[in-house]
Amino acid sequence: MPELPEVEAVRLELAPILEGAHVDQVLLRRANLRRTFPGQFDSRVAGTTVLRLRRRGKYLLADLSSGDTLIMHLGMSGSFRIEPAHHHPEPHDHVVFDLTSGRAIVFNDPRRFGVMDLIATRDVERSLRRGGLGPEPLSPAFDGAALAAGCGRTRRPIKVALLDQAIVAGIGNIYASEALHLARLSPRLPAAAIAFADRSPRPAAHRLAGAITAVLRRAVDQLTTAEGSQRFRVYDRGGAACLRRGCAGRIRRITQAGRSTYYCPVCQRRRPLAAL
Repeated sequence: MPELPEVEAVRLELAPILEGAHVDQVLLRRANLRRTFPGQFDSRVAGTTVLRLRRRGKYLLADLSSGDTLIMHLGMSGSFRIEPAHHHPEPHDHVVFDLTSGRAIVFNDPRRFGVMDLIATRDVERSLRRGGLGPEPLSPAFDGAALAAGCGRTRRPIKVALLDQAIVAGIGNIYASEALHLARLSPRLPAAAIAFADRSPRPAAHRLAGAITAVLRRAVDQLTTAEGSQRFRVYDRGGAACLRRGCAGRIRRITQAGRSTYYCPVCQRRRPLAAL
């Protein structure tokens, strides 16, 4: 499933085309994706202007001149592409937004786990939070205290906790492993261990919050450069040498909550609580 950097890369690609664009018509080639489209979806979007395209966690949010926001989630296999209007459709092209500029934004989703919804713009943040979406990791408000507050509510291992969108929005399996390696924290560490001590977040919470932000920003940069490729520290590198300077460890793969976790057992070894 695309994680925050992949969704942000999509936003950066679409924003120059969509922001300020007028939607001429919306073509729905099926009645549903993961869920049924909201009532009159096509007619409510057609005739509007896209005021802004933003992102929240793994969601794309298109604020419309009608006062609604189009909420879009890529699911497991969803993608957008830019086409000329009246293009020849490809298999699994389920939604087409024809713009008066003569371009079309096409949503393709072979597995149909994507989501599109319409919510009043004024209610979007409240609705997302009610749905369990936590702090935005690329926001200036995200810091060790915000992370510690979420981690203090769970007994799960820290790697598993980071996949919980209520603790931090947008992180998935790849970047959870990457951030933990950068922060030198064991994926098996109980999440609550980085929470508060004497009413202050432990240094590990600040270290991990900074690592999360750094890893995500680096991933966005890699995805949006001419190369368009990513280089991972630990993810999918089982058996390879650890890339941390001076570390003699080799990357190990374990399974946590049914998902693969990659880490270095040397520089990410479990440490006493006082050392966190």
